[in-house]
Amino acid sequence: MRNALLDLACVMLLAAPLSAQTADDIIAKYVKTVGGMDKIQSVKTLRRTGKYTGGGGFEAVVIQENKRPASVREEFLIQGMTGINAYDGKTGWKIEPWNGKKDPEALSEEEMRTIVEDADFDEALVNYRQKGNKVEYVGMDQVEGTDVYKLKLTLASGDVRYYYMDTDYYVPIKIESQRTIRGALQESETSLGDYKEVGGWYLPYSMETGRKGSQDRAKIVFEKIEANVALDDGRFVKPSLGPTTQPMAEGPDASKNPPSKADPAKPAAAAPASPAKPPVTGGR
Repeated sequence: MRNALLDLACVMLLAAPLSAQTADDIIAKYVKTVGGMDKIQSVKTLRRTGKYTGGGGFEAVVIQENKRPASVREEFLIQGMTGINAYDGKTGWKIEPWNGKKDPEALSEEEMRTIVEDADFDEALVNYRQKGNKVEYVGMDQVEGTDVYKLKLTLASGDVRYYYMDTDYYVPIKIESQRTIRGALQESETSLGDYKEVGGWYLPYSMETGRKGSQDRAKIVFEKIEANVALDDGRFVKPSLGPTTQPMAEGPDASKNPPSKADPAKPAAAAPASPAKPPVTGGR
Protein backbone atom coordinates (compact mmCIF):
# COMPACT_ATOMS: atom_id res chain seq x y z
CA MET A 1 0.00 0.00 0.00
CA ARG A 2 2.81 2.36 0.92
CA ASN A 3 4.57 1.82 -2.42
CA ALA A 4 1.30 2.33 -4.26
CA LEU A 5 0.76 5.65 -2.47
CA LEU A 6 4.32 6.73 -3.29
CA ASP A 7 3.76 5.85 -6.94
CA LEU A 8 0.51 7.83 -6.93
CA ALA A 9 2.26 10.82 -5.35
CA CYS A 10 4.91 10.76 -8.09
CA VAL A 11 2.24 10.72 -10.77
CA MET A 12 0.48 13.69 -9.15
CA LEU A 13 3.73 15.64 -8.98
CA LEU A 14 4.42 15.01 -12.64
CA ALA A 15 0.91 16.06 -13.58
CA ALA A 16 0.98 19.22 -11.47
CA PRO A 17 2.75 21.46 -14.01
CA LEU A 18 -0.08 20.89 -16.50
CA SER A 19 -2.99 21.31 -14.13
CA ALA A 20 -1.48 24.23 -12.17
CA GLN A 21 -0.93 26.44 -15.22
CA THR A 22 -2.42 29.93 -15.08
CA ALA A 23 -3.25 32.14 -18.05
CA ASP A 24 -0.29 34.40 -17.26
CA ASP A 25 2.06 31.37 -17.02
CA ILE A 26 0.98 30.14 -20.45
CA ILE A 27 1.25 33.59 -22.05
CA ALA A 28 4.71 34.13 -20.52
CA LYS A 29 5.91 30.82 -21.98
CA TYR A 30 4.32 31.70 -25.33
CA VAL A 31 6.20 35.01 -25.44
CA LYS A 32 9.46 33.26 -24.49
CA THR A 33 8.98 30.53 -27.11
CA VAL A 34 8.41 32.94 -30.01
CA GLY A 35 11.55 34.92 -29.19
CA GLY A 36 11.04 36.89 -26.00
CA MET A 37 9.69 40.38 -25.38
CA ASP A 38 12.96 42.12 -26.33
CA LYS A 39 13.01 40.47 -29.77
CA ILE A 40 9.33 41.20 -30.33
CA GLN A 41 9.73 44.87 -29.37
CA SER A 42 12.81 45.22 -31.59
CA VAL A 43 10.63 44.62 -34.66
CA LYS A 44 9.15 47.96 -35.69
CA THR A 45 7.56 47.06 -39.04
CA LEU A 46 6.39 43.90 -40.81
CA ARG A 47 5.49 43.22 -44.42
CA ARG A 48 3.72 39.94 -45.23
CA THR A 49 3.36 38.81 -48.84
CA GLY A 50 1.39 35.72 -49.79
CA LYS A 51 -1.42 34.03 -51.65
CA TYR A 52 -5.07 33.80 -50.72
CA THR A 53 -7.03 30.75 -51.90
CA GLY A 54 -10.79 30.73 -51.47
CA GLY A 55 -13.74 28.63 -52.54
CA GLY A 56 -13.77 27.31 -56.09
CA GLY A 57 -10.02 27.83 -56.46
CA PHE A 58 -10.33 31.64 -56.38
CA GLU A 59 -6.88 33.18 -55.81
CA ALA A 60 -5.47 36.59 -54.97
CA VAL A 61 -2.14 38.07 -53.94
CA VAL A 62 -2.24 39.61 -50.47
CA ILE A 63 0.16 42.08 -48.89
CA GLN A 64 -0.13 43.22 -45.29
CA GLU A 65 2.07 45.94 -43.83
CA ASN A 66 2.13 46.75 -40.11
CA LYS A 67 3.95 49.55 -38.34
CA ARG A 68 4.14 50.37 -34.66
CA PRO A 69 2.26 51.46 -32.74
CA ALA A 70 -1.01 50.70 -34.57
CA SER A 71 -0.90 51.21 -38.34
CA VAL A 72 -1.84 48.62 -40.94
CA ARG A 73 -2.32 48.49 -44.71
CA GLU A 74 -3.80 45.44 -46.48
CA GLU A 75 -3.72 45.07 -50.26
CA PHE A 76 -5.59 42.54 -52.40
CA LEU A 77 -4.47 42.07 -56.01
CA ILE A 78 -7.33 40.60 -58.04
CA GLN A 79 -7.55 40.39 -61.85
CA GLY A 80 -5.17 43.31 -62.34
CA MET A 81 -6.90 45.50 -59.74
CA THR A 82 -5.61 46.43 -56.27
CA GLY A 83 -7.98 46.89 -53.36
CA ILE A 84 -6.80 48.53 -50.17
CA ASN A 85 -7.90 48.52 -46.53
CA ALA A 86 -5.84 50.76 -44.23
CA TYR A 87 -5.75 52.29 -40.78
CA ASP A 88 -3.35 54.92 -39.42
CA GLY A 89 -4.20 54.51 -35.76
CA LYS A 90 -7.15 56.90 -35.98
CA THR A 91 -8.85 56.69 -39.37
CA GLY A 92 -9.80 53.60 -41.38
CA TRP A 93 -10.35 53.75 -45.14
CA LYS A 94 -10.60 51.54 -48.22
CA ILE A 95 -10.47 51.53 -52.01
CA GLU A 96 -12.54 48.91 -53.87
CA PRO A 97 -11.83 49.21 -57.61
CA TRP A 98 -13.87 46.07 -58.47
CA ASN A 99 -16.97 48.02 -57.48
CA GLY A 100 -16.02 50.81 -59.87
CA LYS A 101 -14.72 52.97 -57.01
CA LYS A 102 -11.28 54.53 -57.34
CA ASP A 103 -11.53 57.07 -54.52
CA PRO A 104 -10.90 56.22 -50.86
CA GLU A 105 -13.92 55.91 -48.59
CA ALA A 106 -14.48 55.30 -44.90
CA LEU A 107 -14.66 51.78 -43.51
CA SER A 108 -17.94 50.54 -42.10
CA GLU A 109 -18.30 50.00 -38.35
CA GLU A 110 -17.81 46.25 -38.77
CA GLU A 111 -14.77 46.73 -41.02
CA MET A 112 -13.28 49.14 -38.49
CA ARG A 113 -13.54 46.56 -35.70
CA THR A 114 -11.67 44.06 -37.86
CA ILE A 115 -8.89 46.35 -39.01
CA VAL A 116 -8.26 47.71 -35.50
CA GLU A 117 -7.62 44.10 -34.44
CA ASP A 118 -5.32 43.60 -37.45
CA ALA A 119 -3.41 46.73 -36.40
CA ASP A 120 -2.44 45.12 -33.07
CA PHE A 121 1.24 44.69 -33.89
CA ASP A 122 2.17 42.21 -31.15
CA GLU A 123 -1.08 40.16 -31.19
CA ALA A 124 -3.81 40.45 -28.59
CA LEU A 125 -2.28 38.16 -25.92
CA VAL A 126 0.96 40.15 -25.64
CA ASN A 127 0.66 42.92 -23.02
CA TYR A 128 -3.05 42.17 -22.94
CA ARG A 129 -3.75 44.19 -19.78
CA GLN A 130 -2.29 47.38 -21.28
CA LYS A 131 -4.69 46.95 -24.20
CA GLY A 132 -7.75 46.61 -21.98
CA ASN A 133 -8.15 42.91 -22.75
CA LYS A 134 -8.98 40.18 -20.23
CA VAL A 135 -7.70 36.60 -20.27
CA GLU A 136 -8.71 33.54 -18.27
CA TYR A 137 -7.55 29.93 -18.32
CA VAL A 138 -10.43 27.64 -19.29
CA GLY A 139 -8.70 24.25 -19.00
CA MET A 140 -7.25 21.46 -21.12
CA ASP A 141 -8.70 20.53 -24.52
CA GLN A 142 -7.70 18.80 -27.75
CA VAL A 143 -7.31 19.94 -31.35
CA GLU A 144 -7.20 17.07 -33.83
CA GLY A 145 -5.74 14.75 -31.17
CA THR A 146 -3.21 17.27 -29.85
CA ASP A 147 -3.41 18.34 -26.21
CA VAL A 148 -3.82 22.10 -25.82
CA TYR A 149 -4.35 24.74 -23.17
CA LYS A 150 -7.53 26.72 -23.77
CA LEU A 151 -7.55 30.45 -23.00
CA LYS A 152 -10.52 32.81 -23.19
CA LEU A 153 -9.62 36.33 -24.33
CA THR A 154 -12.17 39.13 -24.05
CA LEU A 155 -11.09 42.10 -26.14
CA ALA A 156 -11.69 45.69 -25.09
CA SER A 157 -14.29 45.84 -27.89
CA GLY A 158 -16.28 43.04 -26.23
CA ASP A 159 -15.42 40.44 -28.88
CA VAL A 160 -14.32 37.05 -27.53
CA ARG A 161 -11.58 34.69 -28.73
CA TYR A 162 -10.65 31.22 -27.55
CA TYR A 163 -6.96 30.40 -27.99
CA TYR A 164 -5.84 26.77 -28.19
CA MET A 165 -2.18 26.73 -27.15
CA ASP A 166 0.13 23.82 -27.93
CA THR A 167 1.32 22.21 -24.68
CA ASP A 168 4.87 21.67 -25.97
CA TYR A 169 5.63 25.03 -27.60
CA TYR A 170 2.89 27.23 -26.08
CA VAL A 171 2.01 28.80 -29.44
CA PRO A 172 -1.61 29.12 -30.63
CA ILE A 173 -2.54 26.49 -33.20
CA LYS A 174 -6.23 27.43 -33.36
CA ILE A 175 -8.31 30.51 -32.54
CA GLU A 176 -12.10 30.65 -32.30
CA SER A 177 -13.65 34.11 -32.55
CA GLN A 178 -17.09 35.31 -31.45
CA ARG A 179 -18.52 38.65 -32.54
CA THR A 180 -22.02 40.09 -32.41
CA ILE A 181 -22.99 41.81 -35.66
CA ARG A 182 -26.35 43.61 -35.84
CA GLY A 183 -27.61 41.52 -32.93
CA ALA A 184 -26.52 38.16 -34.38
CA LEU A 185 -23.63 36.07 -33.02
CA GLN A 186 -21.01 35.30 -35.67
CA GLU A 187 -18.46 32.56 -34.94
CA SER A 188 -15.33 31.75 -36.93
CA GLU A 189 -12.25 29.63 -36.43
CA THR A 190 -8.68 30.01 -37.66
CA SER A 191 -5.94 27.38 -37.73
CA LEU A 192 -2.34 28.60 -37.50
CA GLY A 193 0.81 26.77 -38.50
CA ASP A 194 4.24 26.72 -40.14
CA TYR A 195 5.91 29.03 -37.60
CA LYS A 196 9.18 30.52 -38.86
CA GLU A 197 11.68 32.99 -37.46
CA VAL A 198 11.46 36.60 -38.69
CA GLY A 199 13.91 39.06 -37.16
CA GLY A 200 14.21 36.84 -34.09
CA TRP A 201 10.41 36.52 -33.73
CA TYR A 202 8.58 33.30 -34.69
CA LEU A 203 5.41 34.00 -36.68
CA PRO A 204 2.87 31.73 -38.44
CA TYR A 205 3.21 31.53 -42.22
CA SER A 206 -0.05 29.64 -42.74
CA MET A 207 -3.61 30.58 -41.74
CA GLU A 208 -6.83 28.76 -42.63
CA THR A 209 -10.13 30.34 -41.63
CA GLY A 210 -13.88 29.87 -42.01
CA ARG A 211 -17.17 29.99 -40.18
CA LYS A 212 -17.34 27.62 -37.24
CA GLY A 213 -18.93 24.31 -38.23
CA SER A 214 -18.59 24.98 -41.98
CA GLN A 215 -16.43 22.94 -44.33
CA ASP A 216 -15.72 26.00 -46.49
CA ARG A 217 -12.26 27.34 -45.76
CA ALA A 218 -10.12 30.18 -47.04
CA LYS A 219 -6.36 29.86 -46.75
CA ILE A 220 -3.53 32.34 -46.73
CA VAL A 221 0.05 31.13 -47.13
CA PHE A 222 2.69 33.80 -46.72
CA GLU A 223 5.61 33.30 -49.05
CA LYS A 224 7.65 36.02 -47.37
CA ILE A 225 7.54 38.00 -44.12
CA GLU A 226 10.02 40.86 -43.79
CA ALA A 227 10.94 42.65 -40.56
CA ASN A 228 12.00 46.27 -40.12
CA VAL A 229 11.40 47.30 -43.72
CA ALA A 230 11.10 51.02 -44.43
CA LEU A 231 7.41 52.01 -44.39
CA ASP A 232 6.46 55.65 -44.75
CA ASP A 233 3.62 56.83 -42.48
CA GLY A 234 1.85 58.17 -45.56
CA ARG A 235 1.06 54.64 -46.75
CA PHE A 236 -1.47 54.31 -43.93
CA VAL A 237 -3.07 57.76 -44.17
CA LYS A 238 -6.28 58.24 -46.15
CA PRO A 239 -5.39 60.06 -49.39
CA SER A 240 -6.95 63.48 -49.74
CA LEU A 241 -9.12 63.99 -52.79
CA GLY A 242 -8.02 66.62 -55.28
CA PRO A 243 -10.32 69.40 -56.51
CA THR A 244 -13.31 67.94 -58.33
CA THR A 245 -14.18 71.10 -60.24
CA GLN A 246 -12.19 72.56 -63.14
CA PRO A 247 -12.27 76.17 -64.47
CA MET A 248 -15.08 76.54 -66.97
CA ALA A 249 -13.75 76.57 -70.50
CA GLU A 250 -14.84 79.42 -72.85
CA GLY A 251 -17.71 78.24 -75.06
CA PRO A 252 -17.48 78.27 -78.88
CA ASP A 253 -18.65 81.32 -80.86
CA ALA A 254 -21.76 80.08 -82.67
CA SER A 255 -21.53 82.94 -85.21
CA LYS A 256 -18.16 81.69 -86.38
CA ASN A 257 -18.57 77.96 -85.77
CA PRO A 258 -22.17 76.87 -86.34
CA PRO A 259 -23.05 73.66 -84.49
CA SER A 260 -22.78 70.50 -86.55
CA LYS A 261 -25.39 67.81 -86.74
CA ALA A 262 -25.41 65.72 -83.56
CA ASP A 263 -23.76 62.33 -83.77
CA PRO A 264 -25.95 59.34 -82.93
CA ALA A 265 -25.53 58.16 -79.32
CA LYS A 266 -23.25 55.17 -78.80
CA PRO A 267 -24.41 52.31 -76.58
CA ALA A 268 -22.71 52.25 -73.18
CA ALA A 269 -20.11 49.53 -72.67
CA ALA A 270 -21.10 46.83 -70.19
CA ALA A 271 -19.26 47.03 -66.88
CA PRO A 272 -17.05 44.02 -66.01
CA ALA A 273 -18.29 41.66 -63.32
CA SER A 274 -17.08 42.53 -59.83
CA PRO A 275 -14.84 39.80 -58.35
CA ALA A 276 -15.29 38.82 -54.75
CA LYS A 277 -12.82 40.36 -52.32
CA PRO A 278 -10.95 38.01 -49.99
CA PRO A 279 -11.92 38.54 -46.37
CA VAL A 280 -9.59 40.32 -44.01
CA THR A 281 -8.38 37.82 -41.40
CA GLY A 282 -8.21 38.59 -37.79
CA GLY A 283 -5.58 37.53 -35.47
CA ARG A 284 -2.04 36.42 -36.18
